[in-house]
Amino acid sequence: MKDLGILDLLGLAGFKATPGDRIVRHQHAKYPVMELLREGLLETYQAYQSKPVFHGAKHVVSLYGLDGTRARLFGIFTTNGWRDSKDGPLLTKHPWEAEWRNDTRFFYQLERLSGFEHLEHRVILDWGRGVLAWCQRLANKPVLEITAPGRQLPPFRDYLEFAVTYDELVELYRNEEVHREWRSRLSAVAGVYLILAETKGELYVGSATGVEGIWGRWRQYAKTGHADNELLKALIASDGDYPKKFRFSILQILPKSISREDVVGREALFKQKLGSRAHGLNRN
Repeated sequence: MKDLGILDLLGLAGFKATPGDRIVRHQHAKYPVMELLREGLLETYQAYQSKPVFHGAKHVVSLYGLDGTRARLFGIFTTNGWRDSKDGPLLTKHPWEAEWRNDTRFFYQLERLSGFEHLEHRVILDWGRGVLAWCQRLANKPVLEITAPGRQLPPFRDYLEFAVTYDELVELYRNEEVHREWRSRLSAVAGVYLILAETKGELYVGSATGVEGIWGRWRQYAKTGHADNELLKALIASDGDYPKKFRFSILQILPKSISREDVVGREALFKQKLGSRAHGLNRN
């Protein structure tokens, strides 16, 4: 049986490809794609181009990069001409757009094609070799997975091999059922975790015990941003967007049978190693 490709899938939804169409995979070291998504900037980012990459294309099938060679569908866009990047006004107040305007030549008038919303952020395909070739002629690249509605995170792999943003943590909380393997694995262990505040590189080390383990604690951050930590409360009171720069990871997993005192001892050791009391967000 023939493997399902992206053109097969989009065709079932009514898409008709034309010669010259492009498929793109956005991923940039300086402008992290997940931050572009979080800030609502990805559409603006793809409109600014240094080269005439979308000339002659009626459609642009847009994806954003995941780990390895995987990519997730962002949307399908029609091209309605272009102008010089510096001719028009800025569309946002974000400083990145000012850089794009100054550093590029072409601004493409791209309009999201309706009728494919049910597939956006759900279809994951294999881009194949040559991930640096981010813009290619539209081809029937293989579909790896169609995730459940509301699912944003990849399958859980290992406790020490991930870091989730605050927005991703909120998605986990809001859509626990479709991320149930994340909930199950994080609920199964106690441990010591790290919060990185990416704005200033500040660190907060915390620990979690109890029936729901790490997930029980992280759920509180998803609800409030501070999980009743007084210092984080004060920071959020002065800047409500502060948690949006948080990135959560696990430093050490521990059995839930371990005593609270032992977990706190491990937590104190990591605070000392990472200097999160002297230079971070821990105060005790």
